[in-house]
Amino acid sequence: MVSYYNEDDDARETERLVKAAGRKCLLARGDIKDPAHCRAIIERAAEEFGRVDILVNNAAHQATFKSLEDISDEEWDITFHTNIHAMFYLTKAVLPHMQEGGAIINTTSVNADTPSPQLLPYATTKGAIQNFTGGLAQLLAEKGIRVNCVAPGPVWTPLIPSTMPAEKVKTFGEQTPMKRPGQPKELAPVYVMLASDEASYISGATVAVTGGKPFI
Repeated sequence: MVSYYNEDDDARETERLVKAAGRKCLLARGDIKDPAHCRAIIERAAEEFGRVDILVNNAAHQATFKSLEDISDEEWDITFHTNIHAMFYLTKAVLPHMQEGGAIINTTSVNADTPSPQLLPYATTKGAIQNFTGGLAQLLAEKGIRVNCVAPGPVWTPLIPSTMPAEKVKTFGEQTPMKRPGQPKELAPVYVMLASDEASYISGATVAVTGGKPFI
């Protein structure tokens, strides 16, 4: 199942690719800031597939600000409700449908380690995600459910040009030792590994995909 906000064309293309690979794909359009919608996503997935083996929490809201005074109360709330509250709603809803061997993978960021001051709300939620992951991994260990997070560095997605000043976009990724941004396909293998049985003893971990930048 693919949950998305309002990117209908992208969602349909994803659905096409999944079906072309011989798999079933369900689309769930809506706002994950709404806890009822989060619960509905999980219930529909469980009803269609019988159980949920893997949950990937990847949605995020980001905006750039020059000063604290520029950040409105509404912006702060939107960022937290999208990035961390929805993660709590979805994870709580999925547990009754997830058996031993299940995997939860959350997306944090290099900003959890070295927060960008211009991305203060976003960076703050990414630190919260890393702590949520570490605590949850301990809570769910006895159930045999693993919880990990992936910490991307600068990765080229539509979020970048839509939320950053043009001058930042031009040099995006150049600050890494590899001197370039990553591509989404360079993140994918880490999620696949963490979701698989090959990662059966990995839980509570943060896997950095940062183009050579150390992550402590």
